[in-house]
Amino acid sequence: MAPKKLTPKQLHFARCVASGQTQADAYREAYSPRGSTTAASIHTLASRVAGRVEVRARVDALLAARERAVAASAVTDRQKVTEHLRDALAGGETDPLRLRAAELLGRSAGLFVAEMNVTTGTQRDPTEVAAAIQQRLAQLTRDDDDPAGDTLDAESLKVH
Repeated sequence: MAPKKLTPKQLHFARCVASGQTQADAYREAYSPRGSTTAASIHTLASRVAGRVEVRARVDALLAARERAVAASAVTDRQKVTEHLRDALAGGETDPLRLRAAELLGRSAGLFVAEMNVTTGTQRDPTEVAAAIQQRLAQLTRDDDDPAGDTLDAESLKVH
């Protein structure tokens, strides 16, 4: 048996709900109830419409389509920012406003997020952690010349 088609009012209701309206507001917009209809009645009627399998399926499909569009837009934004910044690095675009706009667009698209979560499941002694940090910093700065000869020790890494 083929799925039932939505009526124009049901389709309008589904679109309103998918766009973020409450079920009651979507019902008011799609069905234009009389002014004498109580709020409780509207809530009941809206719940009935929303509970229909074909209406719920349409709302879910519309929400899924919106999520795909947002994801595609974020990818497009990331591509635009990356291309623009590469062009700037190659000596092309140097307009500071455009570069700042590219940076802000990149931030909004999550391009510059640098988040690191480390979970080891074991407790380590603070001096052991400080020694590991010092060793890692030494590895990272091996190629750098340190004119002052400063080095980090476990004591300087303690949190006060």
